[in-house]
Amino acid sequence: MFLFASCRSIASRSHTIIKRSYTNLSIKHLSSLLRKNESDPRIIHQLHSHFITAGLLLLHQEQNSKKLLLFNPLLRCYSLGETPLRAYFLYDQLQQLHFLSDHEQRLPPFDSYTYLFLIKATSNTLLGIGLHGLTLKLGFEFNVYVQTALVGMYIGAGNRVDAYKVFDEMPERSPVTWNVMITDLTNLGEFEKALSLLEKMPNRNVVSWTTLIDGYARVNKPKEAILLFRRMACDAIKPNEITILTILPAVWSFGDLRMCGSVHGYAVKRAFVPQDIRVTNSLIDAYAKCGCIQSSLKFFMDVPNERKNLVSWTTMISAFAMHGMGKEAVSMFKDMERMGLKPNRVTMISVLNACSHGGLAEEEFLEFFNKMVSKYKITPDVKHYGCLVDMLRRKGRLEEAERIALEIPSDQKAVVWRMLLGACSVYDDPEMAERVTKKLMELERSHGGDYVLMSNIFCGTGRFTDGERFRKLMDVRGVAKLPGHSQLT
Repeated sequence: MFLFASCRSIASRSHTIIKRSYTNLSIKHLSSLLRKNESDPRIIHQLHSHFITAGLLLLHQEQNSKKLLLFNPLLRCYSLGETPLRAYFLYDQLQQLHFLSDHEQRLPPFDSYTYLFLIKATSNTLLGIGLHGLTLKLGFEFNVYVQTALVGMYIGAGNRVDAYKVFDEMPERSPVTWNVMITDLTNLGEFEKALSLLEKMPNRNVVSWTTLIDGYARVNKPKEAILLFRRMACDAIKPNEITILTILPAVWSFGDLRMCGSVHGYAVKRAFVPQDIRVTNSLIDAYAKCGCIQSSLKFFMDVPNERKNLVSWTTMISAFAMHGMGKEAVSMFKDMERMGLKPNRVTMISVLNACSHGGLAEEEFLEFFNKMVSKYKITPDVKHYGCLVDMLRRKGRLEEAERIALEIPSDQKAVVWRMLLGACSVYDDPEMAERVTKKLMELERSHGGDYVLMSNIFCGTGRFTDGERFRKLMDVRGVAKLPGHSQLT
């Protein structure tokens, strides 16, 4: 506490000293101070008025309105910060300074960077169109940075017609310009158009390929992601850490252990492992999801303890839970505690899942649940309570599970009720199933699987009329059951 109080005191005195000395600084020195404190909104706000004062003095002394370009660093800070509209307020002030200093000049003495920062500061279409027109008037229609910013601005405002028009009319495009377009098409799910654009790109880079690979992986198209990854290698582009992180979900979606090993080998060759802990943790996870818990554990054990972080331990605990190895998960959790690491919410979900799926004793489960609340001060959410309900329903204690579900303080608990409905099907309890279904209907009336399962429970206990009633209720409410699918061919 003393250390933090001392730090706050030092910071406060620094702010006071800086504030007092602003008036004695030139614009050049103010700009240097701005670069050092560009993440501090308080200092940026304090510097603003002193920039204007220093600017007036400079213009009066030198009668050169080109000196207004020294304000670009302040414009940049506003455009990238929490208050981007302040960039326009500053620009308006600069125009007035220009008029006072040199009102005979017809064009403002600003450069492409001035308008680049102004464009980045807006998400308003009308304001953006006005800026677009102004940049054309000032002769920046061939400036690749300004035009790229316009493409990004139009995309951000949802005006893709004008974004694509600006892109098509650009005589020169930088890799950033191409990547902005590819990213947007990927986010829209227009993968064929994005791939077509990638193929037209004269100098494809790792960002271009990785963006599209990530898009395929995120929409559960692992086959396409892996094919593109291989094409990337054929294009002599070396994957970076981000590429590895994007391709691994596609690899474990297929359960391709051999490719997982190949990606691991490449990561070692490029020294991503163990230097980049994100890649390390993703490989631990990928091996487990490819079905090889032994490889996952071996890799985890090979990583030096000083390199492991909380995510590393949580990933390994989750891997054991996934494979139903409750005792090993608990042992790993205790090892983590001995290393002095404090679990977070996700860690506790992993160990509670391990206790439930691994068939451990109820006492052990409750020990961790109570430790989470009392020792680590973590307030249980719907996922933690869901683990508790899952443990009770696996032991056939449906009434206790129902009582817990009723007490969960969350509106997002449909998954818990659905878990309990599945247990009612296993234990042939239509009365509880009907109560559970009623709760589900209050939360989500359009989930077709609930109606079908309830109907099956009734039919399974000989109540065919009630089963038919739920099937008809689906038709009346226009609810459809999503068909199942398999990736096996």
